[in-house]
Amino acid sequence: MAGHSVTFTHALCRAPSRSVTDGLRAEDRGAPDADLFAAEHAAYVAALRKTGAEVTVLPPREDFPDSVFIEDPALCLNGVAIMLRPEAQSRRGEAAMLRPDLIRLFPEVRDLAGDGFVDGGDILCSDTEVMVGLSARTDAAGVAALRPIVEDLGYRLRMVETPPEILHFKTESSLLDPDTILASPRLAATGCFDGYKVIETAPGEEGAANAIRFNAPVFLSNGFSQTADRLDAAGYEIWPMPTTQAALLDGGLSCMSLRYSPLSGV
Repeated sequence: MAGHSVTFTHALCRAPSRSVTDGLRAEDRGAPDADLFAAEHAAYVAALRKTGAEVTVLPPREDFPDSVFIEDPALCLNGVAIMLRPEAQSRRGEAAMLRPDLIRLFPEVRDLAGDGFVDGGDILCSDTEVMVGLSARTDAAGVAALRPIVEDLGYRLRMVETPPEILHFKTESSLLDPDTILASPRLAATGCFDGYKVIETAPGEEGAANAIRFNAPVFLSNGFSQTADRLDAAGYEIWPMPTTQAALLDGGLSCMSLRYSPLSGV
């Protein structure tokens, strides 16, 4: 069953900068190759457009190496853009930098009050609720500031604990449809998805959980064949995508776009 949490008319992306080689990473497995990152990002944008969506690609920003991960400083909900506040010091100017573009594209932009931190990688939205995982990048003060905005837009907000070994809540979870979540076994075991149907990633394929359902297809990173088989058996259309360079910076498919519909929820 499709819903407005998985169907979109628009997406906003930012081209990776040459400085992406200096991006943040929890574990150094080598710097990404800027040219290969650009090629993989272009393939991602082309796939979004292939679904019928209108995709805006903002120019790269060399002063923000991680700015290709455009989902982290903002949340699009019910046609409204909400400015977030990523915790990482090198990313604290990204929301202010992105704000003029969101003002141009959205009829309303709301700002997060206070001084707490919320990173978009910790937010998973269904048709009715916004799940926010506490992590090294998102704190309780930030969630408290986000709650009234989310509730005013007609959603309930539920704060959950992300296991400490998982960087972001969405590193190991994604929405397949309004009632179904793809998650790693260790995240599913916390019980945070009670009330949803959960499809678990195959053993050793936890990275597959950072997928996105975008209109008809599910975008899934290459290299996770057993999880792809599970999703195929469940009736989902799978589009494999190359994400080798984003993965070196702890990024994935959800991080590289803001997905929205101007009249979402109608």
